[in-house]
Order: sequence, then C-alpha cells, then structure tokens
Amino acid sequence: MIGPVKPAGLALTQERKPGDQSDLAKACEGFEAIFLRQILSTSRNSAFKSDLLGSEATDTFMQMRDETFADVAAERGTLGISKMLEAQLSRTTGQE
Repeated sequence: MIGPVKPAGLALTQERKPGDQSDLAKACEGFEAIFLRQILSTSRNSAFKSDLLGSEATDTFMQMRDETFADVAAERGTLGISKMLEAQLSRTTGQE
C-alpha cells in the first residue's frame, strides 16, 4: 500500500542547509531580472516603431541594453521585487 504524500514545503523545512538562504536570494534576484526583461521587451514591442532609423542591429543592441539594465536593476534591488519574494518564500519554507 502507498503511504500518504507529504507536501513539498515540509521537505524544504526539514532539509535546510546553511547556504539555502543565499541560494534563495540569488534565485529571487534572477526572477526579478527575468521579470524586468519581460516588462521591457513587452513595452518595447508595443511601442510605436519607425522603420526610418530601425534595423536588425539596432533591435539587437536595444535588446542587449534592456537585458543589461534588467540585470543591474535586479542586482541593486531597484524595484525591490526580489527582497519581497525572498521574504515571502522564507516564511513559506521556514528559512527566516
């Protein structure tokens, strides 16, 4: 017979390691960077585009610039999304 299934959250609280908090912080920072990239990409795609000065090279440069901006903003905690997410997940997993 199959035993009861344990929620995933319990496994996380029982198997904590010293580096888990820093891993969580890095994961949250990465999420914030991805989220910012998506916001910038969506806003850039919905903006009025002119073919007068546009080219594939310009589009590539703008995409690279947006990605770098998102990485730097996430690293510095500009919007604070990663800190809020980390605090929430710490409470959920018992890593406070």
